[in-house]
Amino acid sequence: METHVVVNVAIAASVAGLVIGVALLRRSRHTREQLGGIGRRRPVATLALALYFAVAVLDSISWRDGAGAAEPRSIVDRWFPADFAERSYSAPLADVEFYGGAPLAHPGAHWLGTDILGRDVLHLALGGARVALLIGGLTSLLAIPLAILLGVVAGWFGGRIDDTVFFLLSTLASIPSLLLLVALVMVLGTGAVQVCIALAVTSWVSFCRVSRAETLKLRELDYVQAARALGASHARILWRHVVPNLMHLVVITFVLTFSQLVLSEAILSWLGVGIDGSWGQMIDQARDELARDPVIGWNLGAASVALFGLILAVNRVGDAVRDVLDPRTLRELQ
Repeated sequence: METHVVVNVAIAASVAGLVIGVALLRRSRHTREQLGGIGRRRPVATLALALYFAVAVLDSISWRDGAGAAEPRSIVDRWFPADFAERSYSAPLADVEFYGGAPLAHPGAHWLGTDILGRDVLHLALGGARVALLIGGLTSLLAIPLAILLGVVAGWFGGRIDDTVFFLLSTLASIPSLLLLVALVMVLGTGAVQVCIALAVTSWVSFCRVSRAETLKLRELDYVQAARALGASHARILWRHVVPNLMHLVVITFVLTFSQLVLSEAILSWLGVGIDGSWGQMIDQARDELARDPVIGWNLGAASVALFGLILAVNRVGDAVRDVLDPRTLRELQ
């Protein structure tokens, strides 16, 4: 089966699972009010994040135009003509090339101009949303569950298990994260999945410490001691009493980790080991563009604004989710 077919199936399954999950959550009146509270508190950020997600999904669904087509094109690709490229730079909405003044093949059609290879900058910026959400989402799904598992187990059982996990944490924390990240990417490769795995290895340590410390506190509380006295198993106590009380920390950690991961990919691109099609790669290309005379700034501007908008939207929505999930904050707001 071809790669784009597998991706299409995975995207369809993920979207279907998300829709079903939201539908099941909305069956509860309390949860429905919580979901509505997120939109009421941060309507602009919620809408912006939804747009980013929609563009990323549409850019992930692709198919070939015919049996002889060379490459599959996504829905976002089909918003632009197949031969939309120019020979080199052109300014936003320009009719002629930036250098030489030759007529463009598509005069006035490039809203944000073109890059050195003649590719439409708006097209590249839209494609970067898929890479950013893949990096932030997939890596968080790998790192956060691992951090919760090891942190909760170490904090609850203590002893040699705690010593082993703490030794692993101390070892990874003693290695400069950027050097470890670059080394892992060089070993695993520069593909999207490989970069996500490398980022996950270097980003789970801090939250594992937090979850371990929180578990050490929670296991001494009265309701946990009462559950133990009633004969509840370790697994039941962790699942029903400990892990749910870590959820507000999970939300905060996801927001911080997501932003950090997207920015880390930009740093990798700056070092030449990033992912093709990312905003970090566009920003890296701008190093030479800013040294030109006259300066070419639309490539850097488009990537920077898109990156800033996504991180700001994620942080604002994360604040709203935290307010809704944390009863103490919710009481203060009311």
